[in-house]
Amino acid sequence: MSTSRVRRLRTVLGGALAAGVLALPLALSAAPAQAAPAPDWLHVEGNKIVDSSGKEVWLTGVNWFGFNASERVFHGLWSANMRTMTRGIAERGMNVVRVPISTQLLLEWKAGTFTRPNVNEYANPELAGLNSLQIFEKWLDMCEEYGLKVFLDVHSAEADNSGHVHPVWWKGAITTEHVYEGWEWAATRWRTNDTMIGADIKNEPHGTQGATERAKWDASTDKDNFKHFAETASRKILAINPNWLVFVEGIEVYPKEGVSWTSTGLTDYHTMWWGGNLRGVRDFPIDLGANQDQLVYSPHDYGPLVHLQPWFRGEFDRASLERDVWDPNWLYLHKENTAPLLIGEWGGFMDGGPNEKWMLALRDLIVDRRLSHTFWVLNPNSGDTGGLLGYDWTTWDEEKYALLEPALWQHGGKFVGLDHDVPLGGAGSTTGISLSQLGGSGPSPTSTPTPTPTPTVTPTPTPTPTPSVSPTPSITPTPGPSPTAGTGACTVVYGASSWSSGLTGSVRLTNAGAALSGWTLSFTAPAGVTVTQGWGGTWTQTGAQVTVTNAAWNGALAAGGTVEIGFNASHAGSAGAPTGFALNGTACAAR
Repeated sequence: MSTSRVRRLRTVLGGALAAGVLALPLALSAAPAQAAPAPDWLHVEGNKIVDSSGKEVWLTGVNWFGFNASERVFHGLWSANMRTMTRGIAERGMNVVRVPISTQLLLEWKAGTFTRPNVNEYANPELAGLNSLQIFEKWLDMCEEYGLKVFLDVHSAEADNSGHVHPVWWKGAITTEHVYEGWEWAATRWRTNDTMIGADIKNEPHGTQGATERAKWDASTDKDNFKHFAETASRKILAINPNWLVFVEGIEVYPKEGVSWTSTGLTDYHTMWWGGNLRGVRDFPIDLGANQDQLVYSPHDYGPLVHLQPWFRGEFDRASLERDVWDPNWLYLHKENTAPLLIGEWGGFMDGGPNEKWMLALRDLIVDRRLSHTFWVLNPNSGDTGGLLGYDWTTWDEEKYALLEPALWQHGGKFVGLDHDVPLGGAGSTTGISLSQLGGSGPSPTSTPTPTPTPTVTPTPTPTPTPSVSPTPSITPTPGPSPTAGTGACTVVYGASSWSSGLTGSVRLTNAGAALSGWTLSFTAPAGVTVTQGWGGTWTQTGAQVTVTNAAWNGALAAGGTVEIGFNASHAGSAGAPTGFALNGTACAAR
C-alpha cells in the first residue's frame, strides 16, 4: 500500500472515529448495512490523476466565468436559466467546471458582505432573493445532482472584468497575505464537499523582462516569485483539506541558460502565453512535501486569433507545435512522468483557417495523450475566442462542440463523470455514466477523432479579436496606433438577447474597405438604451450616440478582416436594434 493510500485511510478512519461511527459493535446494527457513498476525492500518481482506489480518471471540462468579474455571479444569468445551462454542460459530456473568481470576492464572502447579483429572477425563480454566495452554493448542489465536479480559479485580485490583465496576484489593497486568507477560507468552507475538488492557485501570472511588476520562477522567496507563492498557497490549502487537487500554472517568460532575472535583454528569455511557461519546473519544481500527490501543473495555450505568436508565422502543424512550443514549455512534464497536466484554457473561433488548424492540433494531442483540460469557454462574451453558447445563452455552437466532443471522456458511447454514484447528467441520464458504472477500467481510448479537413493556408497577420474577461495575449498590450482617417466602409451583423430591463448585444464588424491601423465604430442606440459595459474596445455614450474605439491589440483591421465586440445595456421598455452604424465616419451596411 502506498503512503498516499495510508494517508487517505487515516483521513477516513479519523473522521469516522470523530463521529463515533466505529464505537458501536457491528452486531448491534438493527438493519443491514448500506454502502456509504464512495468518496470522490482525487490524487496524483506519476502523470495520471486517479480516484481514491487508484483508478485513472480523465478531467474533461469547461470554464464558465462571471464570479471573477464586477457582476460577482455567472455571466448569462441576466438572460438564461442556471439549471438549464448546468444540465446542458453535464449532458453534453463535460465532467468538470473551472470557475474563475477573485480574491476580493472570497474576502467579501468571508466577511458576509454582498452586492446585489445581476440575475434575471424571472428566468431563474429558484435564485430569487439569494446573494452571490448562496447562488454559488445553490449551483454546487446542482452540480452534485448532475454528477459534475468543480474547481475554483483565482482569476484576479479584484472583482474586475479585466482583472486578469494585471500580471501578479496582489493589487491595490489586495495583498499576497489576503490571497492566502481567501484560499484558506475556501478550503475550510468546502472541505467536506467532494463536489469541489480543487484550487487553481492563480490565473495567468505574467510580465516581461524589465516590467515593474512581473512574475518570475526561481528558488527565492521574493515577493514576485510565483513558484514560492504557489507553493506557499498550496501548502496552506492542503493543511486544511489534503484531498483537494492544487493546479499550478506557468508564467510568461523564463531566462535562457546563464541569464539572470535582472536582465532586460529582449532575446534573453523564452517567451510563452500568459500562464503557459513551465520551463522553470525542471530547475525549481513545486515541493508540497507529504501532499506532493495533489499537484497538477496547468498551462494555458491559444491560437493565432488571440495573438500571432512567432510559431504561427509561416507554415505550422502539430509536429512543429509539439516540438517547438508544447514540449519545451510543459508537455515534457507529462512525457517524463513528472506530474499530470490539466490545460486550464484553450479554445477559440472557428475560422476555417489557422486558428482552427491550431485547435485541431491541440485537440488531437489532448486525445492521444489523455491530457486533462477545461475548454475556454462556455460564455459567448469572450471577445477573442467566443464560446460554446450563442449570445442567447441557450443555443450551442454545434460546429465548435463537434470539435471539442472527441476530447471528452467517453466509454461505450456514454460520457464518463467523476462521481462514483451519480451518472454524468444526473439520475436517469441517457448520455452519461458514473465512475462506478465504468467498472474497473480507466480512460480507455475513445474512437480516434474523425480526421477533420485541416486548413493548409499559410497564416498571415490576422486582426486579433479582443480579450474581454479572460484569455490574454502573451505580451502586455501597448497603446495602439491612431485610427486611419475615414477610409472604407463596413458591414455589421448585430444580435441581442434581452430581458425585462436589460440586454446583451453582439456586433460582428467586417471591414469592407482598405486596411485600417485603428478604428472607431459609432451607432445610434434605441430610445431608452444605456450601455453599462462593453468589451472589445473603449465604449462611450452621449445621449443616444454610442462609440467604441479599438483596443490596443485589435486596432489593425485588414481589408475583409472581422472583429467581434459586444456590450451589456439597460433599457426601458422595448429595445430594438441600433441604427446608423459607421466605421471611422463612413456609413456601414447592417445585416
